[in-house]
Amino acid sequence: MRQLGISVYPDHTSLAEDKQYLDAAARYGYTRIFTSLLQLHGDAGEDKLARFKATIDYANELGFKTIVDINPALFSDLGVTYDDLHFFHDLGVWGLRLDEGFTGVEEARMTRNPYGLKIEINMSAGTNYLASIMSYHPNTDNLLGCHNFYPQQYTGLSDRYFAQYSKPYRQYNLHTAAFVSAPSAQFGPWPVSEGLPTMESDRNRPIATQVQHLLLTGMVDDVIIGNAYASDAELAACAESFNAANPRLTVDLNDDVTATERAIVLEGIAGNHLYRGDASEYLLRSTLPRIKYGNASIPARGGIGNFQRGDVLVVNDGYGRYKGEMQIALTCVPSDGRRNKVGHLTESDLPLLDYIKPWMTFELVAKD
Repeated sequence: MRQLGISVYPDHTSLAEDKQYLDAAARYGYTRIFTSLLQLHGDAGEDKLARFKATIDYANELGFKTIVDINPALFSDLGVTYDDLHFFHDLGVWGLRLDEGFTGVEEARMTRNPYGLKIEINMSAGTNYLASIMSYHPNTDNLLGCHNFYPQQYTGLSDRYFAQYSKPYRQYNLHTAAFVSAPSAQFGPWPVSEGLPTMESDRNRPIATQVQHLLLTGMVDDVIIGNAYASDAELAACAESFNAANPRLTVDLNDDVTATERAIVLEGIAGNHLYRGDASEYLLRSTLPRIKYGNASIPARGGIGNFQRGDVLVVNDGYGRYKGEMQIALTCVPSDGRRNKVGHLTESDLPLLDYIKPWMTFELVAKD
């Protein structure tokens, strides 16, 4: 089952602030929490751990599942061994994320812990790490994958490496997660505030677009907001995007768009568009609106010129039986006056057009 998550950092906040944030996230259906113990290396005293436990206990009351980030050095600080994970069970967490790995055999053995704790491994390493773990026959019901997030600008994973590093986890049918970044959130585990996405291309995108990007890759089950605290509006936008029935692209509609054109673009048929399967290299075609709007008047306007990739078009009265069809230009296409340009995919969403494939159902939503 897919989960939507937030991150909390109790060493930087008060319990009252964390509770308020958890309450807000719970209202929008968030069920997963990421937090990091890494910054406690060398200072994992009882007072600080008690602060973490207080937040985790409250989260458990609300039905959240918490995973804590940890590495071998912190295992040593806490006096924990991979053969005895009762410390984490007592802490109340759902699982632990290994920011740095062992040799493979330890991870496999940890998945067979008596508490049912999930063992989440770092998907961003890009090595044979997963293959090594799998060779020791882990309990895959307790083995998860989660990508890193990247506080420094220009250090996030490229789209290409994200796909390459994620693919083995899909081949083993493991549950996966990655991070998006809330633009208004101010902090994470470390004193750098440049966002906390997994992929660099997502760093400056609206949060709803980041979510769509991760889901459209087909490589991610869970989406987690990496930084805190996301605003109420961001929590809502992230949840709406995550729970949307179909992929969504955002369109910036022209000021002069008519009511009929607007309905064709945003409503389609039952709110959806279906990318016609006999696909062209030039135009993405959604032909079903022709049925609903075939008798409507769609006067030609806009004149002659060239359409550019991402232009959203409505076929007008000049094209006879094709009138009312919604199209998106996939490349530069000459205009002969029989298609009206009614808008353009937003700059942040335009790269997502690559992920919309023939016979895929999708939605277009208007830019706020």
